[in-house]
Amino acid sequence: MAMRVVGTAKTGLIAGMGMGLLTAFGLGGRSAPAGDATADHLDWRQVPLPGIDGQPLSSDQFLGRVVLVVNTASQCGFTRQYAELETVWRDYREVGLVVLAVPSNEFGGQEPGNDAEIRGFCETTFGIDFPMLAKQRVTGPGAHPLYRWAAGQTGLVGLPRWNFHKLLIGRDGRLIDWFSSLTEPSGDKMRDAIFHALAD
Repeated sequence: MAMRVVGTAKTGLIAGMGMGLLTAFGLGGRSAPAGDATADHLDWRQVPLPGIDGQPLSSDQFLGRVVLVVNTASQCGFTRQYAELETVWRDYREVGLVVLAVPSNEFGGQEPGNDAEIRGFCETTFGIDFPMLAKQRVTGPGAHPLYRWAAGQTGLVGLPRWNFHKLLIGRDGRLIDWFSSLTEPSGDKMRDAIFHALAD
């Protein structure tokens, strides 16, 4: 599989074009405030990561690891992917993968619950024990800084358009690739990408 490592000459042009469109549609183009990780030279792990249990996630658990970030929802046709995400997490966590769920209510209003309700649903229904952020926005100027950083890397082409969009971040903290909601977390395409990212 050809990996789309953002920042190469090939994808840098696409990202630049995407940022122009972001500005045109009012989704980007503002100067990054101090401490924001939207700038290329900053590390996304420097931004606040509020956990779904009310406690901040430590950036240490992501250092040197491959991170699969997925914006999730509890009432979506893709919600069944939680089970696959848990499988992938269990299969690869010992060799350096972290799955990070980011619940969001932006697409179809399919995550209406509060953090406690979301956490209870995920643990009871799917046995989820990978890290989860508190419910966030994932698009636009009000998006969590992690997603604003990702938008700066990918442009419009890599932004979530629905629930269970996936971002794959390498051990060095760079965004490697992104996948649509249709990409099955435990399918060959996703596993191949994870395998190659872990091998780097």
